[in-house]
Amino acid sequence: MSSNDSSLMSASRMPSVTWRASGITQTHPFAPSWPSFMLTKAVKPLGYVLKGWVELTSDKPHIVKKSIKYLEQGIRDTKDVLGLMGKATYLMMQQNYSGALEVVNQITLASGNFLPALILKMRLFLARQDWEQAIETGHRILEKDESNIDACQLLAVHELAREGNMTIAADHVRNLIKVLEMREPQNPSLHLKKIIVINRLCGNHQVILQLVSSFIERIFLASPSCAPVATELGYLFILQNQVKEAFLWYSEAMKLDENSMAALTGIIWCQILKGHLEEAEHQLEFLKEVQQSLGKSELLVFLQALLASKKHKGEQEATALLKEAVELHFSSMQGLPLGPEYLEQLDPLFLVCIAKEYLHFCPKQPRAPGQILSPLLKQVTVILSPVVKAVPAMMEPLFVMAQVKYLSGELENAQSVLQRCLELDPTSADTHLLMSQIHLAQGNFAMCSHSLELGVSHNFQVRDHPLYHFIKARALNKSGDHPEAIKTLKMIMKLPTVKVEEGKKFRGSPLPPRERVSILLELADALRLNGELHEATKVMQDAINEFSGTPEEIRITIANVDLALSKGNVDMALSMLRNVTPKQPCYMEAKEKMASIYLHTRKDIRLYIGCYRELCEHLPGPHTSLLLGDAFMNIQEPEKALEVYDEAYRKNPHDASLVSRIGQAYVKTHQYAKAINYYEAAQKISGQDFLCCDLAELLMKLKKFNKAEKVLKQALGRDFAKDFPSMMNDVKCLLLLAKVYKSYKKEDVVDTLNKALDLQARILKRIPLEQPEMIPSQKQMAAFICIQFGEHYLAEKEYAKAVRSYKDALSYSPIDNKVLLELAHLYLLQGHLDLCEQHCTTLLQTEKTQESASVMMADLMFRKQKYEEAINLYQQVLEKAPDNFSVLNKLIDLLRRSGKLEEAPAFFESSKRISSRVPLEPGFNYCKGIYSWHVGQPNEALKFLNKARKDSTWGPYATYYMVQICLNPDNELVGGEAFENPMTESNSTNRKELEQHGVRTAEKLLREFYPHSAFDQTQLKLLQSLCLMATREKANVEVALDAFIEMAQAEKDNTPALLAMSQAYMLLKQIPKARTQLKRLAKVAWSLAEAEDLEKSWLLLADIYCQGGKYDLASELLRRCIQYNKSCCKAYEYMGFIMEKEQSYKDAATNYELAWKYSHHANPTIGFKLAFNYLKDKKFVEAIEVCHSVLMEHPNYPKIREEILGKAQGSLRI
Repeated sequence: MSSNDSSLMSASRMPSVTWRASGITQTHPFAPSWPSFMLTKAVKPLGYVLKGWVELTSDKPHIVKKSIKYLEQGIRDTKDVLGLMGKATYLMMQQNYSGALEVVNQITLASGNFLPALILKMRLFLARQDWEQAIETGHRILEKDESNIDACQLLAVHELAREGNMTIAADHVRNLIKVLEMREPQNPSLHLKKIIVINRLCGNHQVILQLVSSFIERIFLASPSCAPVATELGYLFILQNQVKEAFLWYSEAMKLDENSMAALTGIIWCQILKGHLEEAEHQLEFLKEVQQSLGKSELLVFLQALLASKKHKGEQEATALLKEAVELHFSSMQGLPLGPEYLEQLDPLFLVCIAKEYLHFCPKQPRAPGQILSPLLKQVTVILSPVVKAVPAMMEPLFVMAQVKYLSGELENAQSVLQRCLELDPTSADTHLLMSQIHLAQGNFAMCSHSLELGVSHNFQVRDHPLYHFIKARALNKSGDHPEAIKTLKMIMKLPTVKVEEGKKFRGSPLPPRERVSILLELADALRLNGELHEATKVMQDAINEFSGTPEEIRITIANVDLALSKGNVDMALSMLRNVTPKQPCYMEAKEKMASIYLHTRKDIRLYIGCYRELCEHLPGPHTSLLLGDAFMNIQEPEKALEVYDEAYRKNPHDASLVSRIGQAYVKTHQYAKAINYYEAAQKISGQDFLCCDLAELLMKLKKFNKAEKVLKQALGRDFAKDFPSMMNDVKCLLLLAKVYKSYKKEDVVDTLNKALDLQARILKRIPLEQPEMIPSQKQMAAFICIQFGEHYLAEKEYAKAVRSYKDALSYSPIDNKVLLELAHLYLLQGHLDLCEQHCTTLLQTEKTQESASVMMADLMFRKQKYEEAINLYQQVLEKAPDNFSVLNKLIDLLRRSGKLEEAPAFFESSKRISSRVPLEPGFNYCKGIYSWHVGQPNEALKFLNKARKDSTWGPYATYYMVQICLNPDNELVGGEAFENPMTESNSTNRKELEQHGVRTAEKLLREFYPHSAFDQTQLKLLQSLCLMATREKANVEVALDAFIEMAQAEKDNTPALLAMSQAYMLLKQIPKARTQLKRLAKVAWSLAEAEDLEKSWLLLADIYCQGGKYDLASELLRRCIQYNKSCCKAYEYMGFIMEKEQSYKDAATNYELAWKYSHHANPTIGFKLAFNYLKDKKFVEAIEVCHSVLMEHPNYPKIREEILGKAQGSLRI
């Protein structure tokens, strides 16, 4: 930089006031003595101020420190603006930003239009990292001076660094250039100074690059002898990998200034990138000599590292130089406050170049659990962290950070960073490809394919990338679609050199050796898995021939083992693996394959363990110890596994995966007490907070809620956490505590969740400044907390609060389909059918939630009495997946409620056509059992439900229905007294024995039922009490009633408990009390989940009204039953009863016909009543047919022969 440029920079520290004091102090040959002269005159205060400014602008720190003394003296009485500005500037230089801001506020209060003070205030806010107030001040400056250069520059910097909206950023950059050319048309050095920071922040965005490069070219035309401008253009192009253009500009700079170190360094950089390594090395040697006298340059050291890497001089030499370059780079920035100068010096793309060079020496696959993290990956994280913190809207550093997280094994964190990348640029091919690789590493093949296709939808050129096809092929191969994988891999092998915009090539094209080997090996593996062993052998042989003697040869050898095994040649496979030595890179993989052969093929446990012992011997470390421990677990020797884990833990006590693995090993072996003791001891030794969460989860599993609460409260009781990891862990602890309270202190759930949300809000407030790459994952956590609120309020039936909570969740995660689904469900519960339909329509367009949305839309259509549409929606789901038994179960219920249960068997047949194993599936048997129950075949129902009883998913539901069938096989209305049952009266002793047998069977079923959730526990208590009530003994019924009352008090509007209370009151002949509860249930909004119990409650209330002769009230309830269940035979039976009482035998017969139809001719009592009313209506033939039907199944049914059949036959003869 020229001396003139230097003087301009010094002058820029001083504000322009009535006279240009800076000009005086910088240009007068006797400037330092001039203020001293002023101090002898009457204008002493001004003299002190000027003396202070002179010393403030000195390059010597000890002189700068003395300036404050003069400035303080100058403003002691007068509060001179120039003096106050000097003091504020001094305090800012000393990094006392709060003090400086106080001084600036004094100036702005006295003179609000004084722009230099506002500009300094804007810079101070930025130095304090308060972007919001800095931008607000910038806008305030522009209101007073719409072409203010500093304010325009800040708006452009803010959009590029923090927001990332490149359209707005481009507008701000255009405006900055316009303002510079308008306000300072003859000041090229200022133009360059103000635009450099834009150049450093615009990344690879072509529109802004074009604006900047054109402007800098215009600067060069205005000052054609200025070498730094040409150098800057060279630097701009080389960071975009446009080597040819960079070389031309660096050469131009050298012509203008033969001594320009920056230009010469740039030329060397171009030579390295063009592959002219010998020439570059010669030039570097010369520069290294010069460097000894001028001091080291970070760019020069970086180029030495780059050359060492290109010439394969070894990892140690290259990484040592990279580390030195980073240290030099950051040392030059020490003490700089956040602002344009800091961001210019930070130079994000240069640090990205260093990070990428580091990555060449890092592992190429994600770190496995227990494996030691590469120190190089740690170093790259240290390099990129300040960059990502300062410029969170810049794609390039974010993407490389995501790569580092991926390789570090932090897959979820990598996804979070990539999500931010996609928010900034949805068209980024590299981002979509890395996201799909993460899904592949997680074994989520469907999401892997979805991510690839999403990438294509945003940027069709993603398909031209070989990596796209390779990831797609791997996902297909892993998911079992081997023919399509083979087709894709063969296509990659034929791909020409891939070109993208303006002749630029994708990285890695043509394919480097490592990637080509990966493709060949994947193709051979796909062919092998597809049974094409000959073709697989041929591909493998081609790979061996092509890469023999290269570092990739060992990978091919390892892969060849699978092929040998497929041919049954186990000895050859083992022989190949034995030839791999501990010094070769694939030794661990070879030993793991060998161990797998010994275990699964040779069934030799001793040799299997021996492989892992050898691994530990030759490659000692936590990862190999973890593998040995896992091996012992695989052969059911947990004690030995724990010994190995413990030894590994003692060597590496801060490895979270090891600690968790040991605790899990104890849990797997059901050594819960030891697991608890271990977690407690480990927590004391290591002090790691995450252990308390593992311990609390274990205690919750063991239902030791008090202890779990104590552990979590202890973790939360330490000093107020300020660092992010501690705050995040506190949120996790609070969520676990809320989960504990859900089980035994429901009143504390909301308060605990509020604390979690408040803490998460603090995290979200700080995170944009400190860890912006974590914004998506932390927003997701805030959404999760809101969802917990929603679930709690839903369970408490506070639907309005639940809706508000789910809407809050959407404010953090607007495209969360699960939340939208819950909102739709809530609207359905509240009866807001249009809102529900609106959400369902949106969800039906998304493949992931299509099935759930279809099910809910079907429920909605049912509520709207559009039965055909509802059934069609279920059919569409079952056509795609006939073995989706959850949907089949819902369809059976819908068919029953639509009066079309006879259509159900066709769907059972469709399911059975998929596989011969379908009839053995618990879900299938559950559905068959429910169907049998509804068609009046209780014994068949019990048989099928028993086959589902032991299943973890279907078992609780199967047990519930089995108990209900045992207690009430004829599906009578418990507590109902309006009807007389001739069978009961004629055979009361036998019926009593059957009832007792049913109760005993139900009790036995419940003794074998083990609840896995709070809901299961409640169900168990309800069923046990129903068993007591079914004995009909007064003492038992009273005990049951107490239990029902307790349950009803514990949960608001507990429909099953209220129904059971009413039934108990009826059995105890306390009809008014029963009626009170039933009226309460009559006001409950209908929902599919409670439909059965609500129907029973309406029927029981109708029964009470019938006994009291209130037929109108009874009929209204019965019509409600039929509205929601067209197959409700009991409702039709009661309607028939009412008509019969009113001597309307024709209408009675019509209702009894429907009752007979929907009882599937299984209930003889209904048959008797139908025949009787046919007789009264003089339909003798129909009466005779029904009598025969009843007597065929129940030959001893009382009265039917004498009172109906005989009379009907006699009437026909007449």
